[in-house]
This record gives sequence, C-alpha cells and structure tokens, in this order.
Amino acid sequence: MTAVSVIGAQDKMVDLPEEIFAAKVNVPLIHQVVVAQQAAARQGTHAAKTRGQVRGGGKKPYRQKGTGRARQGSLRAPQYAGGGTAHGPVPRSYVQRTPKKMKTAALPGRQQLRRR
Repeated sequence: MTAVSVIGAQDKMVDLPEEIFAAKVNVPLIHQVVVAQQAAARQGTHAAKTRGQVRGGGKKPYRQKGTGRARQGSLRAPQYAGGGTAHGPVPRSYVQRTPKKMKTAALPGRQQLRRR
C-alpha cells in the first residue's frame, strides 16, 4: 500500500499485515457487534409509576353497587388523571453479551471496510 503524506504526495510503500488487512468482510457479524456495543451504552434508567407506586388512592371512590356508574376501586387506576401508568417503562439493562471470538472476528473485517 502506498502511504500519502500530509500535503498529498505519495511517499513510500508500506507493508500491511495480511491477517488483518486481507480478512474477509462479514457484514452481519460487524453489524451484530456494533449493535451490541450501542445497546450496552444505553443507560436504561427510565421508569414510570404504576398504580401501586402512586401516592394516595387507598379508599374506594364510591360504593360498588347502586350508583349506575362503572365500578372503581381506586382513584389512582390508569384511567384516572393522576393515576399510575399501565405497562410503562421499567429500569432494565440493555447489555447483550457478545462472545470474545465474535468481537475479535469482526475487528479485521471492520479494518478492511475502513480501508476501502
């Protein structure tokens, strides 16, 4: 490979290691490793309160029968304003465990793509 100087002139020939720069490019493998790295960078601290975590709402809003309205058990149920969230986000880890051999196999292919 020919090395290029800062001003753009061709300087000299450089021998690059064959095991790195002649590697076969495995695009799906590189994609999987990159997606795993980006997923591991996510913080994962999002959260929303459920009906059990919202403050208040211990008493039934009105009696069970005889009012003509739908039965309700708490004012903190999800259908009320100020109530909890049904199926909201919970804190979790987004880490995907990638085997070391997959990471090592993806690196030479990535170097090859950058060289193109």
